[in-house]
Amino acid sequence: MARSRNKVPAHARHKKIIKAAKGFRGRRKNTFSNAAPAVWRAGQYAYVGRKKKKRTYRSLWIQRINAAVREIDENLTYSRLIDGLTKAGIEVDRKMLSELAIHEPDSFKNIVETAKGALA
Repeated sequence: MARSRNKVPAHARHKKIIKAAKGFRGRRKNTFSNAAPAVWRAGQYAYVGRKKKKRTYRSLWIQRINAAVREIDENLTYSRLIDGLTKAGIEVDRKMLSELAIHEPDSFKNIVETAKGALA
């Protein structure tokens, strides 16, 4: 009996890698042996990038909040604001604080005043 070869599944695996390598430069886009490690490495970078994006956005929100707080009161900093919010029992995440600071400055000012009151 003839040896059974793994043609169809192997071809499918190769096609999947080549499809994932679409847009790569040179042989990495159309040669399986070059595309496979490139796709694998790209996947690693993508995984790290998804974690990094969260850090970057949090840092952006903090910078926006700090700038908005200093516009309202020059002596108040971001860290003192967060301390005041904690003491006042206000639970608002940084993303929402940032959005309030940009789109609803009056509401943000009220929150800042409440936090300042809790600090005193």
